[in-house]
Amino acid sequence: MKIDSLGVINNINQRACSHFDERPAQCDISLLVIHNISLPAGQFNTPYVDDLFMGCIDCNAHPSFIDLEGLKVSAHCFIKRCGEVTQYVPFEKRAWHAGRSCFAGQQNCNDFSIGIELEGTDTINYTDAQYQSLAALAQAIMQRYPKITASNIVGHCDIAPGRKTDPGASFNWRKFFNLIK
Repeated sequence: MKIDSLGVINNINQRACSHFDERPAQCDISLLVIHNISLPAGQFNTPYVDDLFMGCIDCNAHPSFIDLEGLKVSAHCFIKRCGEVTQYVPFEKRAWHAGRSCFAGQQNCNDFSIGIELEGTDTINYTDAQYQSLAALAQAIMQRYPKITASNIVGHCDIAPGRKTDPGASFNWRKFFNLIK
């Protein structure tokens, strides 16, 4: 995987999401945040995550979607259960994935982070294909953005404790860190 100067990954699916904006001037990209998402919760291989990030989700398609009405969220990338990676926002832009957040005393993690969503839940194990894709992606990100080191790769739960729990107990941090060594 290669990342160009605009923060676009070569040879993967690109979707032109509009839920992003410019990073603050002089911003150093220095954090990688791992999330999980499935819509409806616990259901995989549906079109709804893509629809959410693209701003066209039908909130009447499932009763649990009522809270998504008008929500504008995105991630830089989404990794499906099969390991397929889709990029929604170039890394040089600010995706809207972290919400109220803080890392090492610095507020508003969206300003300086990259957000990767895994198709999953806190309680269902992630697939080997997802770990392989996430590791390859993380290695490319760390090469392109050297301020992102292993100690600057965290879960959403770490930057928004009490508010978020993902990627959850089902995420095997040891396995992931062994893959990116």
